[in-house]
Amino acid sequence: MRIFVTLAVIAFSWIVFAQSCMKFRTSDSLAKSQFEEKSIPFKGSYFKANSTTLHYVEASRDSSLPLLIFVHGSPGSWDAFDPYLKDSMLLLHYGIISIDRPGFGYSDFGKAQNLDQQAKEISLLLHHLSNGKPICLVGHSLGGPMVVKLVADNPDLPINNLVILAGSLDPSEEKPEGWRNTLDRTPLRYLLPGAMRPSNAELLMFKQDVNEMPEALSKVRCRVLIMQGKKDTFVPPGNATYAQQHLTHASKVRIVWFEDENHFIPWTKFNDIRDSLLTLNLNEPVTPPRPEKRGR
Repeated sequence: MRIFVTLAVIAFSWIVFAQSCMKFRTSDSLAKSQFEEKSIPFKGSYFKANSTTLHYVEASRDSSLPLLIFVHGSPGSWDAFDPYLKDSMLLLHYGIISIDRPGFGYSDFGKAQNLDQQAKEISLLLHHLSNGKPICLVGHSLGGPMVVKLVADNPDLPINNLVILAGSLDPSEEKPEGWRNTLDRTPLRYLLPGAMRPSNAELLMFKQDVNEMPEALSKVRCRVLIMQGKKDTFVPPGNATYAQQHLTHASKVRIVWFEDENHFIPWTKFNDIRDSLLTLNLNEPVTPPRPEKRGR
């Protein structure tokens, strides 16, 4: 009986504790104080998009600059790109924004959504944020397919550069992972800590969502930069070549390979990624390639 009571207490304590840990997010008040120490303007905001309240943050010294917008992976939140928002060189060229995707950070935390739902709501936010200047979207991991979908769904926005960091884009690379069903659809889900619960739920939905990628990739007409670690076991390198093959209407596609890197290139290859963002053609208009003429 003592063993049973002890185990019950441990299980109950874990369930309670699990809800407060591993949320992978930073409050606006704490972030603001950290940015103020570096004399960087910081603003955290909320935007009502359909039934979801989206949270995003801005770091900028000039509202007339082109926009650099980051979208995190799973799990995560805007602060996955904290070093980029604090970079003095990027701040000279961009107004920088990082978004909490639905279900993460402070965007209705815990309420997972599929790719299409998320894209519809973030699209509304992008229209709200657009200042008429060129937009560069950057997505890491599951943020990769999200930014592809955002470009495909919003041809009216001035998005002229798309940067995919270890993005999951190839349907054939998505393994079934039946264990995710067990974790999501049984009481075991309550044992998952913090952001791991919505992460598991959206990754389960993504097994179907990824089938939308071929069509979405074919609708992209802006310049695309793909950056991929060759030793990535979470999102295998084949995703990068798959994306390149299916970006048939993009005005330009380039892949940068990191020979000895894994999935965490936003942090391990910060300088390389930052330098690439600085050398993008910000104001050059996008001209999609003309379709080939076919003989009779």
